[in-house]
Amino acid sequence: MKGLQKVYHSYKLLSMHQSVFYSFSVVLILSHVFLSLNARTSEPIPKLNDRTYWLKEMDRMARPVMRSLAHDSLRINMPKITAPNVDNKEHRIQVQYVEVLGRVLSGISPWLALEGGDEKEVALRDQYRAWTIAGIKNALDTGARDFMAFNLGGQQLVDASFIALAFLRCPWLWENLDQMDRDKLVRSIQTTRQFRPSFSNWLLFSALNEVFFAKFGYQWDNMRIDYALRQMDQWYVGDGMYKDGPHFAYDYYNSYVIHPYLSAIKDVIKDKTTSYDVMFNKIAVRNERYAVILERLINKDGSFPPSGRSIIYRAGAFHHLADMAFKKRLPEELAPGQVRAALTAVLRKITESPYTYKSGWLTIGLYGEQLGLGDSYNNQGSPYLTSQIFLPLGLSEDDPFWSTPEVPWSAKKIWSGGQAKQDHKMVD
Repeated sequence: MKGLQKVYHSYKLLSMHQSVFYSFSVVLILSHVFLSLNARTSEPIPKLNDRTYWLKEMDRMARPVMRSLAHDSLRINMPKITAPNVDNKEHRIQVQYVEVLGRVLSGISPWLALEGGDEKEVALRDQYRAWTIAGIKNALDTGARDFMAFNLGGQQLVDASFIALAFLRCPWLWENLDQMDRDKLVRSIQTTRQFRPSFSNWLLFSALNEVFFAKFGYQWDNMRIDYALRQMDQWYVGDGMYKDGPHFAYDYYNSYVIHPYLSAIKDVIKDKTTSYDVMFNKIAVRNERYAVILERLINKDGSFPPSGRSIIYRAGAFHHLADMAFKKRLPEELAPGQVRAALTAVLRKITESPYTYKSGWLTIGLYGEQLGLGDSYNNQGSPYLTSQIFLPLGLSEDDPFWSTPEVPWSAKKIWSGGQAKQDHKMVD
């Protein structure tokens, strides 16, 4: 009996040792796996170069709009969201389709006009070109689900002008529309002449539509252009800034609309008449000064003061700076690599919130979904004015904007203890 107890004790001891050994082995194996996985996950993720990053974000923003419209399903897919304090919900939803088309198209149109680039970019551009032409055809086809009427109210004067602006920035669009669709587009934009612009930056929307007609050889009303130019000149308050109507407002409308539109009008009309040469020279100088002001508003982390109405346009606050970079008109004190770095910081900031998009669509807000920041006229199409930041994608990858080294922008330089030049008002 004792012998059996000895054997049992030895067996139990051996089993215990084996169990400890197996447990230790399992711990070692799991530790190795954990350390291996941890080593892999802790490896730095390769950072995309700026252009690749911009293209990724542009695609993320524009794809739901342009792909849906090309498949005649924008009205099906696009959410029907408005600001909580909307003035007329049903109407704002009715007009959101022309609104989103104009805002996205005017932001990506310079890139659509570009040729060349690496294989992936060319393939992406070819896809967007196909979607854009198909989408515009659907927007103009009375038999399509996504047909867009331009006679639903004054807001469409605004939205038609952004479509017109897209064509001014991208003659490729005009050249690749068939004549029937060109005529439909012209008639649609002409329809908005019935709407009287408010006594504000809206004068520029009427003017720009006429510039579109002038550019592409149609009869145009010079008085609408003349009135807008003269009135804006009277509303100039100094240091590169204009009032938005009879009263000054500290918001971003100088960038959302006023400076980019004045620049677009100037670029076409200067070739039609010399009557505005003196005024156009002033506009060019003011354009430069306001670009400097905008660059200095970009904080070290890419944020910027959330001031004034329409702040849910996000990066649309830097429409003018992006436009000046695209047109290669940056003033001497703003190096291309400096502006690229600043705008990249803005783009990263406005998209880093996990609530920037919902089901693939931009939310109403500045940093994520913040419906309380919406204005009474905001709908699902409104925040897409932020796409204006993508204008420099219309420059080739070897352009100095993309190819020169990153340079710290003003706020980053100053708040890191670096040396920077003073900023002084423009005397004019």
